[in-house]
Amino acid sequence: MNLTISGHHLEVTPALREYVLTKLDRVTRHFDQVVDVTVLLSVEKLREKERRQKAEVTLRVKGRDIFVEQAHEDLYAAIDQLMDKLDRQVCRHKDKVQDHHHAAVKRLPA
Repeated sequence: MNLTISGHHLEVTPALREYVLTKLDRVTRHFDQVVDVTVLLSVEKLREKERRQKAEVTLRVKGRDIFVEQAHEDLYAAIDQLMDKLDRQVCRHKDKVQDHHHAAVKRLPA
């Protein structure tokens, strides 16, 4: 799995990097066929009161790219909400990919 964590108008500190890695462990625990992960953390300065922290993830799995973004006043809260969304989408993708058909008992070889 290739992992890229970058910041836009923001320096990615080791604490932020470690926080993102611990949150991504939950997603990779559900679905282990992740090829590439790109995380972009950014700060949008609209006005001082409306300062928004934004987190985006592009997750490449076999056959599909999953993109999720979330904005919040606090960057850690944005990362938490982002990983919740990503986890739901990965679980939904996993359900679609899995073969839910079972062989009938009559058709099994003896």
